[in-house]
Amino acid sequence: MFTPLVVVELASDTKEEAIAWILSRIRDQQQNGGVHVGVDPLNSKISFDCEKENPNMFLVGATRQRLLSGAEEVGLFKECNDGSMRGFTCANKHNFKDFEGDGDSFLNMAECQYIIKHELDTLRAKDETHVPGHTQVKLYPGKSIIRRLQSKGILIQIFPLHGQEELKRLSFSWYKKVKLSFQPLDNIRHYYGEGQALYFGFLEYFTFALVPMALIGVPYYLFDWEDYDKYVIFAVFNLVWCTVILELWKRFSASLAYRWGTLSRKKAFEEPRPGFHGTLGFNPVTGRKEPLYPNAKRQLRVYLVSLPFVLLCLYLSLYIMMIYFQMEGWVLSFHDEEPTFWTGILMFIPSIIYAVVIEIMNLIYRYAAEFLTEWENHRLESSYQNHLVLKVLVFNFFNCFASLFYIAFVMQDMVLLRQSLATLLITSQILNQFMEAFLPYWLQRRRNKKMIRKVQKRRTVEEKELPLAEQVRLEADMSTYLGTFDDYLELFLLFGYVSLFSCTYPLAAVLVVLNNVTEVYSDAFKMCRVFKRPFSDPAANIGVWQLAFEAMSVIAIVTNCALIGMSPQVKAYFTESETQLILWTVAIEHMLLAFKFILTFLIPDVPKHIQIKLARLEFESLEALKKKVRKTL
Repeated sequence: MFTPLVVVELASDTKEEAIAWILSRIRDQQQNGGVHVGVDPLNSKISFDCEKENPNMFLVGATRQRLLSGAEEVGLFKECNDGSMRGFTCANKHNFKDFEGDGDSFLNMAECQYIIKHELDTLRAKDETHVPGHTQVKLYPGKSIIRRLQSKGILIQIFPLHGQEELKRLSFSWYKKVKLSFQPLDNIRHYYGEGQALYFGFLEYFTFALVPMALIGVPYYLFDWEDYDKYVIFAVFNLVWCTVILELWKRFSASLAYRWGTLSRKKAFEEPRPGFHGTLGFNPVTGRKEPLYPNAKRQLRVYLVSLPFVLLCLYLSLYIMMIYFQMEGWVLSFHDEEPTFWTGILMFIPSIIYAVVIEIMNLIYRYAAEFLTEWENHRLESSYQNHLVLKVLVFNFFNCFASLFYIAFVMQDMVLLRQSLATLLITSQILNQFMEAFLPYWLQRRRNKKMIRKVQKRRTVEEKELPLAEQVRLEADMSTYLGTFDDYLELFLLFGYVSLFSCTYPLAAVLVVLNNVTEVYSDAFKMCRVFKRPFSDPAANIGVWQLAFEAMSVIAIVTNCALIGMSPQVKAYFTESETQLILWTVAIEHMLLAFKFILTFLIPDVPKHIQIKLARLEFESLEALKKKVRKTL
């Protein structure tokens, strides 16, 4: 017997011989090429009138001993009795903290689900040439079976089950109880894994880091808006702020990652993506047969198709921006001719329309970027993500900030800049909250309304929780969580609004703080109520997004220096020569960039006490290896 942890759903038209083969491979011993975990069909007696159930749903779990051996295989780090974090081994299991008896409660549910997912991903074809019953689905020796089934549509989904009691406790401490307190990051990590916990940790850190900007911004806002000299000091503070918070975040995230055991964890060898295709050949690294695709062909697709497409989209974005300025000019002239209360309101309409159009364009472009990146046929998931992030960031940055740069440095209209920044910021926040949480929740409720009604009719008064079969059916129909990409992208754009131009609109930081507070609750709500539970992601940092935020901080230095150079207070010192003003502005900008990089060098990414612990751990590992070698000689 085993506790069901993961659900595997095959297509309803999957052949019986294929199902029998897949289940036998999952149950088979490891020495025979299987993964040796338990798998049982979902026994469901629910019928839904016209709706047909998919009979090919299976529950996967494993024995305690199999999970412990799997924890050693994946290199899971756990806390030892001496307080250090070490890779778990079955031989030294009693040296680890909280390992009592047979280790029944040593691994949490998320870790067990991650282990099972890892084991399923390692299931490889042996001598089979195709999936039984599906001659069109070819197999090669050493090819990942799960990835092949996914890419051919035989395997619909694999998802981990929610732990109902644990989810209730997390929901109560996370979003159901509105209070001013830190998020339960350790509980989030315990339930969803390190990758998700680091996102919420960064969201919380970013919110608190914005508080000084918000507190300084409020009194600045209360002064006379036509006195632009005051934003020079605010811009200087902005430059130091955006550098320091990113450096301190790296130290904070390193502390979290060390505490959670992912900081010193070695990255696993990356397998090909499920959608990767090519001609069959031998991988020179693994020696296994797998699809190979010429890198030159991929580069041609990137530079001859993807790059021109991105440039075309940037041109369209620029064209729409010019239409916005024409609308703005028309409304302004209409207001100047006959100023009334309603024409004053009308002046905000072009900015609101443009903000909505920006969000629509970002959404459409996102789908196009995903299609193109998939078509480029990247072998590794990391390469796919890097190319996708680059495409999306370039377009989103240009689409969201091009109009602000044009207003600030071409039109040099600070009143319009302040108005446009405020409108873009407020409109984008409202749309994001609606699209991210409320719309998916509403769609989910509509999709499950009939099903929940049927379930409630069949439940007895004594039952307090859904039966397992009903829980699985409900969770299988939930939306799939696609990762933290969109969440980080939203924070990246908000960071840009605050760091690039907030000196002209000091309330930007206040608005972003309010947005982030609601974002915490809406994101927590959608994780617990809207989406399927994602598999744990043992991340050590926020990855490529750290570089993205640091790149934005460099651009912020250039932008704020230019805004300072344009201020009347600074221009007063260079009344005779504008060239000298430009040279001084560029010189100060270079000095500030140098100061930023010196500050980056002086502030270690990992705190000293953690560096010492990691070095000691590495030394002890080498000493243990030497002793082992001596014994074998």
